[in-house]
Amino acid sequence: MIEIRKVTTSAELKKFITFPHHLYKGNLYWCPPIIMDEKVTLSSKKNHAFEYCKAEYWLAYKDGKLAGRVAGIINPKANKRWSEDLVRFGWIDFIDDSEVSEKLIATVEAWGISQGMKGIQGPLGFTDMDNEGMMVEGFDQHCTLSSIYNYPYYVDHMVRMGFVKAADWVQYEFEIPEELPEKFVRTAKLVENKFHLRVLKARRRKDLLVYAKKMFAMLNKAFDELYGFAALNEEQMEDYVKQYFGFIRPEFVAFVLDSEDDIVGFGVTMPSVTRALQISNGKFFPFGWINLLKSVYYNDTIDMYLVGVHPDYHGKGAAALVWKYLHEAYRKYGITKAYSNPQLEDNARALSIWKSFEGRQIIRRRCWVKHF
Repeated sequence: MIEIRKVTTSAELKKFITFPHHLYKGNLYWCPPIIMDEKVTLSSKKNHAFEYCKAEYWLAYKDGKLAGRVAGIINPKANKRWSEDLVRFGWIDFIDDSEVSEKLIATVEAWGISQGMKGIQGPLGFTDMDNEGMMVEGFDQHCTLSSIYNYPYYVDHMVRMGFVKAADWVQYEFEIPEELPEKFVRTAKLVENKFHLRVLKARRRKDLLVYAKKMFAMLNKAFDELYGFAALNEEQMEDYVKQYFGFIRPEFVAFVLDSEDDIVGFGVTMPSVTRALQISNGKFFPFGWINLLKSVYYNDTIDMYLVGVHPDYHGKGAAALVWKYLHEAYRKYGITKAYSNPQLEDNARALSIWKSFEGRQIIRRRCWVKHF
């Protein structure tokens, strides 16, 4: 017997957040999210996305035992931007049981229909800053803090329920070369002189914080054409500044500035914390922060979180300045391997970067869609 229960209490929310910790226990590739951050993201009192979004969470029980979870989200800004009335599903996890997955999705669909929606899509979060995309390839690859892991059987469940591909993201792994490709060096120097650009030489986190909110404001412009994106508001920008720049190492962040001191390009990267979070099981306290700190300062692998260029500088070489700066930092601090963030498969401009670094595609993620 399958029972779906709506999350209404803090105890139920805790079960919602920690269910994957049981489902993926012992899995070598799953990266536990930081529990503290999950609580904030899913809180209607703390997540500023709730100023315009609606959301409900549900747990699935089979014969009295917790067997799955899902969130239903309606983002009116995204629906308006993309001219579609779609309810999103996110934070979806379930045992390999078709009754469980079907009832979870049916619950989101019913809620969406009651809110006037015409279809369902996901996995997506409240915003593009939340983890998104169900893995369809690369199940034997380590995930990062900014990406979802799921078992292979999820794909069969989605197809069986009538979902089709809406968009795919891909991720790359590549070795840090001893020398940056010559075209990057040449282009970086050219664009630096032609457009009077410079890379911020930040030595402390507070040097970055002066520009961090400007970065997210520019991100609204740089990511506007990306699938499912909706612009962030002022409060969300402030929240993401705290989230992304809490443990950041300034050496691995590149802000490209123009003559007016505005950001026209950025690269936010950080040493991998996957292993540290696996050890601490996503807990920051009492000792999880120690493992995180060690990962940030003693590591040879980098995760790339946010990379973007202002639309006015597309095709003009601003990205070369980002990569020249980051490459120098990686070589200086012993970084030998990097993992890209998920990028849309049709984003030719971004994907050309990894070809230049002889990267190999390791993971493919999918946003599914079904119309009612």
